[in-house]
Amino acid sequence: MPSALSPAVVFDPERGLHIRQVSRRPAGPGEVEIEVRAAGVCHSDLHIVSGDWPSDRPLVLGHEAAGVVTGTGPGVTSVRPGDHVVLSWFAPCRRCRRCAAGQAWLCTGTKAVANTLPDGTTPFTDAEGEEVWPYLGLGAFTDRLVVPESAAVRVPRELPFGVGALLGCSVTTGVGAVVNTAGVRPGESAVVIGTGGVGLSVVMGLRLVGADPIVAVDLSPERLAVAERFGATHTLDGARDDVAAWCRRELGGVDYAFEAIGSPKVVETLPGMLASGGAAVLVGMAATDATGSFNLFDLADQGKRILGCNYGSSVGEIDIPKLARLHLAGRLPLDELIGVTRPLSEAAAALDDLRSNTGVRTILEP
Repeated sequence: MPSALSPAVVFDPERGLHIRQVSRRPAGPGEVEIEVRAAGVCHSDLHIVSGDWPSDRPLVLGHEAAGVVTGTGPGVTSVRPGDHVVLSWFAPCRRCRRCAAGQAWLCTGTKAVANTLPDGTTPFTDAEGEEVWPYLGLGAFTDRLVVPESAAVRVPRELPFGVGALLGCSVTTGVGAVVNTAGVRPGESAVVIGTGGVGLSVVMGLRLVGADPIVAVDLSPERLAVAERFGATHTLDGARDDVAAWCRRELGGVDYAFEAIGSPKVVETLPGMLASGGAAVLVGMAATDATGSFNLFDLADQGKRILGCNYGSSVGEIDIPKLARLHLAGRLPLDELIGVTRPLSEAAAALDDLRSNTGVRTILEP
């Protein structure tokens, strides 16, 4: 039997962004019911609202969240009611060749990117009985939801829900880009372009592994100041400074250049920042049809690499608990990533802040 109606932040291709009353069905086999306690506002949500990633159906937005398990369907063994969980949006199927190889971030069986549960359905309906679909398989901008078991990752109860929400996407992506995708070693140099939630997580990851120097680039003096607190040794103004020229002049090029914006124009500049043998890491997600061009001779001649990075090359059920423990041990100051906490009803304002690069990460609470 469907639950009572509750508000959800929905983007509809016809009606745009709005609050809609939705209900959800109970958990089925292999599914978990979650009471959402905190949800982060991420550029991936903004990509839907801005049309960079077109949708043909109404979506409950939100894919970066933490909460409490309130019920489980048949066959669920990894969590039980009362557990505190982080929601991992890229819910792997655990059966395809990539999952079997330990590369769950490349899962070919997940239905998350199709904005459905694994069986192709949605748990949400509105007051008229019309289906509303879960963005990236979660739809976390509401108070309760149903997710596949592989999306609910148990974490220590002492982990704050706001911090847990950030582990669902931005932190796992950013730190994972450093540790998993790039494999940065102590003493290697790096530049980070864009210091929003993901970029700041990249900076924290670089400090965690002992990279040096760490150069942060942004348009916002406020964000650059935060980047210094998180470990950046140098900061540059992206509008004023020629970053590639600076990296070549001051450092002879860097070992790694991380792009955390998703801008094709910025991505095209990354190889010019690299030393020979260096790697550009594409962490920010561009529009679905975005393309870029590079000096192919320079890439081949200097042995430079371009690395794609989806979800920080992370396996949620392995990496999220590790990051939670690092935070609780004082190694990752993730609470400092949270700038503003707003009620769910202010989601539109939070997305506007994200669009205008105001502040750091915003947390929504139902």
